[in-house]
Amino acid sequence: MNGFDASLFAGKTIVVTGAGRGIGAAVARAFLACGATVVAHAGRSLEHAEADLLADLLPAQRDRLTLLTGDLAAIDGGDRLAAEVLASASGPIHVLVNNAGTMGGRVAAVDVTPVQYDKVLDLNIRSVVALTTALLPALKAAGGAAIVNTSSISATIGGSPGSSLYSASKAFISTWTRALAKELAPDGIRVNAVSPGTIMTDFHRRYSSPEKLEATAAAIPLRRLGTAEECAPAYLFLASDSLSGYVTGQVIEVNGGQFMG
Repeated sequence: MNGFDASLFAGKTIVVTGAGRGIGAAVARAFLACGATVVAHAGRSLEHAEADLLADLLPAQRDRLTLLTGDLAAIDGGDRLAAEVLASASGPIHVLVNNAGTMGGRVAAVDVTPVQYDKVLDLNIRSVVALTTALLPALKAAGGAAIVNTSSISATIGGSPGSSLYSASKAFISTWTRALAKELAPDGIRVNAVSPGTIMTDFHRRYSSPEKLEATAAAIPLRRLGTAEECAPAYLFLASDSLSGYVTGQVIEVNGGQFMG
């Protein structure tokens, strides 16, 4: 991992949700490259993990990786995953990366149904809060842990048409990040978030047309979309006490200049 020491997280246990593909996979791989033991939630199944998360991992890295699956959109998904994480980690958790999330499709505000509302909020909010709450004792036991949440540029700019629920759920994550940072500071737990812009992953391949992505790239100061690998270093920075020990309650924008604020 360019710019990071291979032993930066040696002896540390890291939990990453939504790690089967995209940003989550890149983040989990980056932690493994820096010596961490990683418990990775790969999604509802291992369908994408082979191509994105596991591809070309060194044997030593694979030995430090535990793969879990679970439906975080289920009403009790966060609690169920927490129980599996605690059984797998069997000790303190040094870093929790809450990355799993979904848009669930673009739906005009006038067409939003209770089912769509529940699908987005159960995954993007309810499961995140439940998982984090259940893992707090293990994080406190680490004696200087970090939580890194995944927000979105949409949390600030409101997203594009059809993403009202997703954008609002990510705004919750940004505000909840700051609230937790204040509350958990006495326990030595730092809480920050990464807010990706338009990153070229399966997420945008599913929910954005090629024409929309091309127009977005042309409007970004760096004149291109980002990659998952370009997001990963921000998570490592915020997770490392040696790199960001005095940073908490922050939402770090990674967007090529798409939003500056």
